[in-house]
Amino acid sequence: MIRSMTYQALARKWRPKTFDAVRGQASTVTALTNALNHNRLHHAYLLTGTRGVGKTTLARLLAKCLNCDVGVSANPCDRCQTCDAINLATHIDVIEIDAASHTKVDETRALLEQVHYP
Repeated sequence: MIRSMTYQALARKWRPKTFDAVRGQASTVTALTNALNHNRLHHAYLLTGTRGVGKTTLARLLAKCLNCDVGVSANPCDRCQTCDAINLATHIDVIEIDAASHTKVDETRALLEQVHYP
C-alpha cells in the first residue's frame, strides 16, 4: 500500500494564528492591533528584519484581519471562507512576496503580470 504523505514545514505548522500567540514582537504587535482596533490603518506596511523574526507571520495575520468576512479587527474569526483561504495560502488577493527569492526586476515584473483580479 502506498500512502501519500504531505509535507508541511515546521514554521507553517506552528505559526501563530492570533496576535496574542506571537512572541518576541511586542511593540509591532501592539502597534498593529491598536491600528486595527481603532481603524487607524496606514496605506502600506513594510516588515523588515533578519530571518526568523516573524515578518511573514505578522503579514499573514494582518491580511486575515483586513480581509475577514466578519469585519476589520485585530481578532479575525478564523472560521470564514476568507480566513480559511488565507491560512491555506489560496486566497486570490493575498500574495506572499519575499525579497530573498524575488531579487531581480524581471522576476518582480513577471510576478506582477501573473496577478489576476476577478
